[in-house]
Amino acid sequence: MAEDDEATSNRGDPVDEPFPLLIAVTPSPAERIRLAELLDGIAPLLLVADLDELRRLIAAPQQVAAAPAPAAAPAPAAALVIDSGRSSARCGGREADLTRLEHDLLTCLITEPARVWSYAELHRSVWGDEGRERKADVQSLVKRLRRKLNNLGTGATIDVVRGVGLRLTDHQQARVERA
Repeated sequence: MAEDDEATSNRGDPVDEPFPLLIAVTPSPAERIRLAELLDGIAPLLLVADLDELRRLIAAPQQVAAAPAPAAAPAPAAALVIDSGRSSARCGGREADLTRLEHDLLTCLITEPARVWSYAELHRSVWGDEGRERKADVQSLVKRLRRKLNNLGTGATIDVVRGVGLRLTDHQQARVERA
C-alpha cells in the first residue's frame, strides 16, 4: 500500500502525462465510420483521409503556441442553454427561437458532446425516418443552426469531421433544460 501512495505522490500534473491516441488514415468515409464505431471509448481517436491532412493537424499546435495568448475565456454566465419548454437557445442575455428540427439536432449534439454523429444517425434522430437519410437535409439544418449560434455569441459551434459526420465543439458549458 505504501508503494501505491508513493507512486501516486510522484506523478506529475496529468496534463504532462502521455496518453494514448489512435490515428487512423483511410480515404474511405465508410471505413472511417466503421473504425469510429469499433474503437468508440477505447482511446481518443483521430480519423483522417490522407497523410497531408494528418500533417496539417499535427503542425497546427506548433503554430498556435507561437501566437499571442488569447483573450480571457467567457464567463460561465455565457453558457449555451437549450430551453426545451420554450424551444429556444440562450447565451448570456440573448435568446433565439428554435424550430423543432433545430431543437432536436442541437439537443442530440449537446447530450453527447464528444461524439461525432454521422449524417445518417442525425437524420434518424431528428427526422425519425429510417429509410430517408439525406445528407442535404442535415446540412441545411446545420447551416441555419450555425447562424443562430453565431448571433447568440456562443462559443459553441457545429464542426464537420470530414468523411465521418458532425460534432459540437466548445461545448463545455452547454446544457439542455427540460420543462
